[in-house]
Amino acid sequence: MAADERQLLRGELREAEPMARHTTWHVGGPADRFYRPADREDLQVFLAGLAPGEPLYWCGLGSNLLVRDGGLRGTVLFLQPGLTALSVLAGNRLWVEAGVACAKAARHAARHGLVGAEFLAGIPGTMGGALAMNAGAFGGETWQVVDWVETVDRSGNVRRRPAEVYRVAYRQVTPPGEEWYLGAMLQLQPGDGEAAMAAIRRLLSRRAATQPIGKPSCGSVFRNPAGDHAARLIETAGLKGHCVGGAVVSEKHANFIINRGNARARDIEDLIRQIQDAVERKHGVRLQPEVLVIGEEEA
Repeated sequence: MAADERQLLRGELREAEPMARHTTWHVGGPADRFYRPADREDLQVFLAGLAPGEPLYWCGLGSNLLVRDGGLRGTVLFLQPGLTALSVLAGNRLWVEAGVACAKAARHAARHGLVGAEFLAGIPGTMGGALAMNAGAFGGETWQVVDWVETVDRSGNVRRRPAEVYRVAYRQVTPPGEEWYLGAMLQLQPGDGEAAMAAIRRLLSRRAATQPIGKPSCGSVFRNPAGDHAARLIETAGLKGHCVGGAVVSEKHANFIINRGNARARDIEDLIRQIQDAVERKHGVRLQPEVLVIGEEEA
């Protein structure tokens, strides 16, 4: 990016930024460049000024993400607080930008008498990440409530795309091209907002009772195989409490890996592989990670 192009930017650009500061596992080496756009227009200017082959990584709350200890070659785009607009529109619709936390979107909908988004409270990430992987919780999935999305490509061009052009499956979304989410219009239903808030509180209470909330993790590590639960397979393989370095399988929920405070990304990745191998030996099932593993090994 040329110096005159940088002068047009209003966001924050850092170099050699430790990704451990921006992931919920608190691990990860440095990103070459780390940009926090001021808003969507600033993001468009930044993207338009990048070299065509520049690797791009998008980051919300840093959950569901494992950055290796060698860090990232390229640029990380961090969407908070620049892309966090949230508004209720006519027709029982909720516009939510990609940097909005899913739980915040759920509560905002309920406060305005809209129902159908309560499940979002159980997703420990932002709407951008939820859209990218069709995240779900408590029986609901993100794309069940999506009407249309706005996207941006690496040249900074913005498009509006209906939900129908995306191929959506369990924890998987295939976009029509190399584009990233700016936001989504959610189609909800009118209802009892107080009842919706009560439902959210119950869901969060259930989550706190069954998951290691408050400890450094990424959320669920593995996808549930068809007709079964990853946590059951891991637990019955005798892996609760199993450690590699500073990483340990949660005693509370076996599909969570906890950073005990001194874990490195390598510990977590090695533990993921050991879990896969042990479950395959025990049950004949190869668990597929839900977490995205990116970056380079430490030299």
